[in-house]
Amino acid sequence: MSRVRVGQGFDVHRFRAGRPLRLCGVILPGEIGLDGHSDADVALHAVADAVLGAVGAGDIGDHFPPGDPLWSGADSRDLVGRVLFLARELGWRLVNCDLTIVGERPRVAPNRVTMRAALAACLELPEAAVNVKATTTEGMGWTGRGEGLAALAVVLVEAAHE
Repeated sequence: MSRVRVGQGFDVHRFRAGRPLRLCGVILPGEIGLDGHSDADVALHAVADAVLGAVGAGDIGDHFPPGDPLWSGADSRDLVGRVLFLARELGWRLVNCDLTIVGERPRVAPNRVTMRAALAACLELPEAAVNVKATTTEGMGWTGRGEGLAALAVVLVEAAHE
């Protein structure tokens, strides 16, 4: 068995007025929120899927089905915590995370430091092992029209024991 594995996660959510926008567990004031069964933190959902993929444990929908009332309004930081616990139970330790948020808004740059710190804390990693960045789609497609946000995460895990 390989001592290291890479996982990739991708998630999307539509914008929905009347909800706070949470990215990396951080509420961004004055922004339109995202629609979803939980808190709809598209960034943390992509990270959770990346970790699950790296450890060969399915995807976020397998573990937290959107139709299950137990997860209604769930804090995505808790979901990520459960995913990290599962990874440890399977003998893996998270090494790093690179996250890209895709959309025309919100502007991530003014919130990047706070989001990176929050993501690092959620993942129990030093900030140097976590990166948060953003890109637009230059006005093209559904993200370009401002219909929602997407996020892509890549993680590295290593075997926790020899």
